[in-house]
Amino acid sequence: MTPLPGTVFLVDDDPGVLKALTRLLRASGREVRAFSSPEEFLSEHDPAIPGCLLFDVAMPGRDGLELHRDLAASGIERAVVFISGRGDIPTSVRAMKAGAVDFLTKPFDDDELLAAVEIAIERDGLLRRTRAERTSIQRRVATLTSREHQVLEHVVSGQLNKHIAAELGTVEKTVKVHRGRIMRKMGAGSLVELVRLADLAGIRPAPLRPLAG
Repeated sequence: MTPLPGTVFLVDDDPGVLKALTRLLRASGREVRAFSSPEEFLSEHDPAIPGCLLFDVAMPGRDGLELHRDLAASGIERAVVFISGRGDIPTSVRAMKAGAVDFLTKPFDDDELLAAVEIAIERDGLLRRTRAERTSIQRRVATLTSREHQVLEHVVSGQLNKHIAAELGTVEKTVKVHRGRIMRKMGAGSLVELVRLADLAGIRPAPLRPLAG
């Protein structure tokens, strides 16, 4: 069987459950890294490996929700599926608010678990592609001169060249030259694309002010 993309990082303090879930996931073609405690997971987890988290909620010491929260606080963004031995509505609500893909109560259907894991791994792939694109865009933004960055802020706010020129104390022809350079450096084929790239880069549009006269 050709392994499916994405590794499942499984954490459960129940040896029987850990073994059964590991067997199920591997039988479905998934790579699994199983841990019996949050501490063991944290000591061996590699955020660079694509995949998802499968956390038991109720564990001694640090529970699954706390473990996921601590990862997020350290800047590690992972898609997670929580499993629990009891149908605790407040806990499930907190899990979903924390960004969980799903919250499954034991005993759950095997297909239900595998479907949740597949969705989580797909989400992980999307997160990674978005981060990679954002990093690429930030590199392009870094090539802009300070003046080009100013012009970009005005362009994405929808201002016309003459308005931008008036705001920056220059002439319309110069603004056109800056716009052309910005489009090339950012790799944008249209204004719509440029606005999207600027938004992903966190560039805020310059405030709109009426032209004098």
